[in-house]
Amino acid sequence: NKNYTNKNQKQIRIEKADKRIACLLFPVFCVTGSFFHCGFPYDFPCRYSRGRLSDGRSYCGFVSGFCLCNSCFRNLPCDSPLPKAIMRTVRAFMYRIYEIRKGGAAMELPAAFEKRMQDMLGAEYTAFRASYNEPHKRGIRLNTVKCTKEQLERALPFTLVQTPFSPLSFYAPTDTKMATLPLYHAGAFYSQEPSASSAVTLLAPEPGDKVLDLCAAPGGKSTQIAALTGDTGLLWSNEVVRNRAAILSSNLERMGVRNTVVSSVYPEMLAERLGGYFDKVLVDAPCSGEGMFRRDPVAVQEWSPEHVETCAVRQLAILSSAAQCVREGGILVYSTCTFSTEENEGVVQKYLESHPEFVLEKPNVTFGRPAYGVDAVRIFPMDGGEGHFAARFRRVAPCEERFAPFSFKPDRETQAHAEELYTSLFADAPGRFQRVRDRVILLPNELPDIAGLSVLRAGVEFGEAKKNRIEPAHGIFMASRAENCRSVLHLTSNDPALFAFLRGEEIPAEGLSGYTAVAADGIVTGFGKASNGVLKNRYPKGLRTHL
Repeated sequence: NKNYTNKNQKQIRIEKADKRIACLLFPVFCVTGSFFHCGFPYDFPCRYSRGRLSDGRSYCGFVSGFCLCNSCFRNLPCDSPLPKAIMRTVRAFMYRIYEIRKGGAAMELPAAFEKRMQDMLGAEYTAFRASYNEPHKRGIRLNTVKCTKEQLERALPFTLVQTPFSPLSFYAPTDTKMATLPLYHAGAFYSQEPSASSAVTLLAPEPGDKVLDLCAAPGGKSTQIAALTGDTGLLWSNEVVRNRAAILSSNLERMGVRNTVVSSVYPEMLAERLGGYFDKVLVDAPCSGEGMFRRDPVAVQEWSPEHVETCAVRQLAILSSAAQCVREGGILVYSTCTFSTEENEGVVQKYLESHPEFVLEKPNVTFGRPAYGVDAVRIFPMDGGEGHFAARFRRVAPCEERFAPFSFKPDRETQAHAEELYTSLFADAPGRFQRVRDRVILLPNELPDIAGLSVLRAGVEFGEAKKNRIEPAHGIFMASRAENCRSVLHLTSNDPALFAFLRGEEIPAEGLSGYTAVAADGIVTGFGKASNGVLKNRYPKGLRTHL
């Protein structure tokens, strides 16, 4: 019926408009409420002081703003997406406020989820449920590509406490905001939930390995792989969602990873073009996120038994694509951050049934506990992390190799200009450079054909091509150690000049000239151009802070 179709299309347009209005007006009304009821508009959504709200007036203002917002839209139909969108945001935000103020107490969980966990854990369920009355675990992971443990220990304002999940992983206090630390911006460490490092520990990448991280965003496991390989071999990080792939690329740049490719393509496409290419493949699959409940209230709201079943189907499909990328004798690790047997042991069993060319290897680790009915490892909140599952497979049969070498067409002029600039900036030998429009890229040491694979990055950005010259890029300095840079401005983590640099300001640089790296406690965090005792800032505008 034509009229019925038009009515549906009209309703769809109205619903889309409602959602846009909710996104735009909800924060406006809340901030307005904070202003009129409290006089503190800048306290919204909240300032933090040692992990707690700095002023209860922000909380009151937020509630007042919500009431104002709600009253304006009270005449909308109950099933309109607008009030639904508002209430969903409010629930998540109000829970976050409650969690911060009360230390994470009295968390409400879906009844069906609680029943599942009672059946799974039995007598241990009491301890499991009690863990939700405590703040979630926080951690950081040392980035050995740029930093040593000793450097990190000297510079951090808290003591490093080792986690059982990785030699690079440490517990972090809940009252420290990591993004306020200069070493975070320098890429000395990655902020990561402790048990999330367990999957890469099981994968055990080694120097020279070619490794595929198939579901890589935001980059925690990819940067851990790079640290364990010493940024040698090749790390291929893929994320199918384009905007998340951009975040992944940014994190790899911050952590100083050179020998990497970042792509945004469906797994089956990589399987078709890179069959049998990788020594090791990691599938940290999208899941129902039950292990994120303590730190992400939205994951609680989105959970349902149907969602669990949908995730299990998708995970098996991703694993099947990943299988084609593993060479004979290579390793495939499957991991999730959920507890459900359907997504963990169930997927492993179905995968083994349909892929006899793989065998399951018993995890050689001391953390966590054995999985149910398969040789894999489980981690619950009682085990020192938020929740994780990991299984390790080995390919024991030949596979079809479907990859071609990278076709490198050297541009002699670009190569000459790039080598000249590189040797003036760094002490080590330059590599292969390729010009892509106005950007010059330092390519990875090893690379297959990447044409048609939606590659966002292959290697590290070296600079921007100008007339008869190249201006260096932020990425190449982030991928270099201070001892390899010919000109370095050394600052301590608490030096006001370092905070000014991160804000994009010019800073003093007596006795230096030309392109100069800026190092925070010996770790490069950017660069500028020194002249007449002043360093002109080249820190990217999109990365500048307000510290």
